[in-house]
Formats: sequence, C-alpha cells, structure tokens
Amino acid sequence: MFYRRSCLCAWRAVRSRLRVTGEVYFSVLLAGILSAITAAQSLPPTTAQPDAKDARQASVHLDLVPATSTERESTSIVEPVQGVSTVDLVKRALASNAELAAARLEIDRARARLQQAGLRPNPTLDFEQQRGVLNSPGERVRTVGVSVPLEMGGKRGRRLNLAQAELEVAEVEVAERERRLAAEVRVAYVEALAAQRELDITEGLNRLDTQTVRVVEARVSEGDAAPLEVNLLRVELDRLRSRRALIEGRLQAALLKLKTLAGIPLSESLKVREELTQPILREPPATTEAAVEIALRTRPDLRMARLMEETAQAGLKLAKAQAVPDIIVSARYGTSQNSFDDTPIGFLTDRDKLFSVGISIPLPLFNRNQGAKAEAATTIAQTQRRREFVESVVRAEVGSALARYQAAQASLATFEQGVIARSNENIRAIRAAYDVGAFRVTDLIAEQRRLLDSQREYTEALAERYRALADLQSALGGSEK
Repeated sequence: MFYRRSCLCAWRAVRSRLRVTGEVYFSVLLAGILSAITAAQSLPPTTAQPDAKDARQASVHLDLVPATSTERESTSIVEPVQGVSTVDLVKRALASNAELAAARLEIDRARARLQQAGLRPNPTLDFEQQRGVLNSPGERVRTVGVSVPLEMGGKRGRRLNLAQAELEVAEVEVAERERRLAAEVRVAYVEALAAQRELDITEGLNRLDTQTVRVVEARVSEGDAAPLEVNLLRVELDRLRSRRALIEGRLQAALLKLKTLAGIPLSESLKVREELTQPILREPPATTEAAVEIALRTRPDLRMARLMEETAQAGLKLAKAQAVPDIIVSARYGTSQNSFDDTPIGFLTDRDKLFSVGISIPLPLFNRNQGAKAEAATTIAQTQRRREFVESVVRAEVGSALARYQAAQASLATFEQGVIARSNENIRAIRAAYDVGAFRVTDLIAEQRRLLDSQREYTEALAERYRALADLQSALGGSEK
C-alpha cells in the first residue's frame, strides 16, 4: 500500500506543478511515475502481508513481445528441430507436385517428335493386274512396282533441327515452371510465418488483458474502480479474440497452400523450422549490375525466349526446304500374256516380261510454300520482340526485388532501434501508472493498440524483407534441386 501511496503522491505533485500539454506533459508524467516506482521499490519491505489485489497486480507481465519457441503453445507451427525449411519444402514440391509432373511429360512428347522427325518416308508398293474384255479375253497383264520418295533440299535435317530446338524449349519450360513453383512455396512459407508471429503477439496481448481484467475486477469489488473499466477491457478482449480468429484463418490457408504446392497430404501435420527474423535464403549480390548479370545468364524464361527465337529460325529453314519438290523413283516388273485361237496353226499363247524404271518430279508452279515461309518469318520477328520484352522484365524484377529488400532493411532498422523498445516502455509505464490510478483504462487500451499496430507493422516489414529475398532469388533464376 505504501507503494501505491508513493506513486499517487508523485502523480499529484507533477500534475499540480506542471501546466503543459502534449508530449512534454506526457514525458514528465512518465518520468515522475517511474521515479516514484523506483523509490518505492528501493524501500525496505514492511512486515505487512500484501492483499490479494496487490498479488494480482504483481503478477501482470508488462512486456509484449512474440513468445519464444519454448513459450509457444502446442498449436504453433514453428518447430526448430522437427520442422521443415523452405529449402526442404521446395525440394519436396519439385519432386511431388502433380502439375509439375504433368508438365514434365511434355519433354517425353518432344523426344517422341524428335524421333519422328528423323524417320525417312516409306516406300510405296504397287500391284496391278489387267484382263482383256470383249474381243481380247485372252490378254492378261500383271505388274509389281516400288516407289521410293527422295527428300530434297535437306528436309530431314531441317526437321531434326526444329524438333531438337522444340525439345530444348520443352526442357527449359519445365525449368521455368520449377522456378515459379519454388517462388510460390517461398511466398506461402513467409505468409505462414507472418501469420504465426502475429498470432503470437495477439495471444500475448490477450493474456495481458485477461490478467488486467482480473486486477480491475478486484479493484471494482473494493470500490477503487468503476465497472465501466471492466466493460471496456472486456470489449478489448473480444476485439482481440475476433482478430485472433482472422489470423488463424490466414495461417491455415497458408498451410493448406503449402501442402498443396509441396504434394503433402492435407491430413498430414506440417511444422516449419525458420523464424521470420532469420530467413534461410541467399544474401543478395553486392550491386544491381551484378544481380542483373546473373539473372540474364541463368533465368529459365529468358533462355526459353532465346530458344524460341532459334526455333522460329529453324522453322523458317524447314519452310524453305519444303518448297523444294521431292523426287519419286519407281521401278516396275510385269508379265504380259496374249492368246490367239484363230491362227493357221491353231491356238497360240505369247508371254512377255517387262521391267521399267521411272522418275516423278512435282513442278512447283503454284505452291512454293509461300504462306508457310511468310508465317515463319513473322514468327522470328515475334520471338525477337518477346525476347527483348523478357530481358526488360528480368531487369525490372531484379531491380524491384533489390529495392524492396533495401527498403525493408531500412524499415527494420528503424523499428529495431527505437519503435518497438519505446512502445514496450510506454506500455510498462502506463500499466504501472494505471495500477496506481494515474491513468484511465482508455489510456491503457489506446497505448496497447498503438503497440499492436507497431508490432503488426514490424511483422509486415519482416515479411516484406523475406518476400523480397525470395523474389530476388526467383528473379535470379534460383530453385533448389
């Protein structure tokens, strides 16, 4: 009780002697209260036993920081030992994602097209039989022929080049899908970490307010506080419970997305290893130029754009080759039988054997594959524009990710140097002053909301740094194999 009377005396002395407003008044007020608290705590203890209200007041924890790994409840998804990191989840996604597995089948289709492109045209076997009619019933002719198309203009080689280019495009397209899948996994991972951190902060504040409600209820029962203060705190508790439900929904959504991307059964439990404050990602290159150089060399989508340009050029060469007519070489063997029954010597039969060789050459008078060649030329120009656009996109994505990372680092430095620490100090001071009656409960609630907003913004800054690092790794073409 002496502790409370000392603080009240300090509060009355400060309020009676100072007539200032704003931040000066608030700073002097806090200094007076803290000095009174320090003086009271330095006095020797009395023999009187503290009452139940004082015991409850002493049990109130004033810090509002995320719980450590040992303090988290069993519902936390963070498990430093048994949890999985982003690298582990990306590797599992690359091995188990069903959509990626279906995309990899495109490589097998491209290999089949390459095999088909190397096959030569089949020969043609002809069989013909003729019989005489009317006045020539005894005439019969049988012929067997083989025709072999000979591809001219290097068509087979051009087909092979085009099919090989399409195979490389299919392989790089799968690599691009892997890069995008890895990026989606990292984004879902950081969303889960951010939701978990905000959930820890909300639960911590909820515990503090629950303890404060008990203290205020005791004060109300003793006539030291108005019942309105309890109602205001209970409203704040309900608001925190509502927010906690929303955060839990975000957390579950992020976990479900992680499981879907990584091919993990939805019924299987998922724990994560990393902390939002310590991402396990590669540090960015020293300069933007170095980062852009790496991206231009390794990005799968840029490689795919370049290969598409090469594929279009191979398509133009094939279209030109297809304008050259093929030569068809044929060989025929036949037998001819003629019967005569009105000769002076009676019935006669004449048998002949015939062998012929021929060449057939189509004349390209009308169709010289003009449309296909024009289309192929337009495709080359189209792929060149796309490749230039992808290069600009790569440069922009690298620069954007680096700028976001640097901005997040600056924001975190500001938060870590003063915002969070001062907010915690304000909460401690206001709670101590409220316990001795120097502040109203509305002041305490307002300061708690400011601290909650600060912690939320700090969490967002941490998440933004993590996202920027993940986006930068994706922009550089990285995906764990």
